[in-house]
Amino acid sequence: MNFELLVATNNAHKLKEIRQILSSHHITVYGMKDLNIDIGEVEENGNTYFDNALIKAKALQQVTKMPIIADDTGLEIKSMNNEPGLYTARFAENLGGHQEAFKEIFKRIEGKDRSATFVCDIVLLNVEDKPLKFEARIEGKIASSISGEGGFGYDPIFICNELNKTYASMSQEEKNRVSHRGKALNKLLTYLKINNLIY
Repeated sequence: MNFELLVATNNAHKLKEIRQILSSHHITVYGMKDLNIDIGEVEENGNTYFDNALIKAKALQQVTKMPIIADDTGLEIKSMNNEPGLYTARFAENLGGHQEAFKEIFKRIEGKDRSATFVCDIVLLNVEDKPLKFEARIEGKIASSISGEGGFGYDPIFICNELNKTYASMSQEEKNRVSHRGKALNKLLTYLKINNLIY
């Protein structure tokens, strides 16, 4: 029997990526729209990625007893004092989209250290009597120009040190293997296997 998970997101790109990584492990991944669940806008006002992921997961926990995962991710750019960090999604929204966010980042770090870290915290609820956290931090740098056609969000400007190319320049298989979300999901998979929830 497949293990079933509900993902606390309306982001179709994110849901697709999670499905690609988990579905080959006898896990059925549902998005909220699949189950006609609408929890409205959830205010992510936590002080950490874990806090924000937990806020999203707990909002969903009000309407289901299914195992839930929620994630929060952030891009921390060293020479911008680790901004946008917790406000990574809002940074792009406030500037009118990712293309404008890229221009702003390029302008602010010109001639400075381009080191950056992509962080993903995943929370799992409704499996144990406490929330479980799976975190991955991927070291890299900001590209000097937009590179690659794939991915979404900040993928065209983040160069992952492991493969020395932007997420957007990678195949989906490569990205799933080395990305912050991919590595956090692999930690989740390890937990599920150890506890015999998947085989």
